[in-house]
Amino acid sequence: MPLVDDDSPQVRFPPPLIYFGCLLLGLWAGRTLEWPVLVGAWPQTLGWVLVGLGSVLIGAALGWFFSAGTNPEPWKRDNALVTKGFYRITRNPMYLGMAFASFGVALVFGSFGAMIGTVVAVLLVDRFVITREERHLAHVFGEDYAAYRKRVRRWI
Repeated sequence: MPLVDDDSPQVRFPPPLIYFGCLLLGLWAGRTLEWPVLVGAWPQTLGWVLVGLGSVLIGAALGWFFSAGTNPEPWKRDNALVTKGFYRITRNPMYLGMAFASFGVALVFGSFGAMIGTVVAVLLVDRFVITREERHLAHVFGEDYAAYRKRVRRWI
């Protein structure tokens, strides 16, 4: 478990591990339960496009966090409110990128189990990570965050 700063959203489990764990459980469940597999060139192509798009979202969001001098880890203190780049379109481009990449991997493998795992990961991150982060950001950045929240949707 990472060291959790007192002045942080108090997230105790890394969101990338939530996505990765749910993806692996979904792949395992689909294989174990012998669920049908989606085959063909189009699912794999779309899957790779989603993996690429997800990677771009994550990488760009990390870059904006680092350039603002704040921590991307939700168990560390926030030093700045990042509202530029993809953050003008979605309040959570990193988590959206993780969702795209995870769903893309599910398509590449043609696994319905992994697709379900991705949906579960999105729900878990939305409920147990983002809600904590939003409460914390409202406390730390007050009216600036309230105005940002009114302008920009949580996901897309």
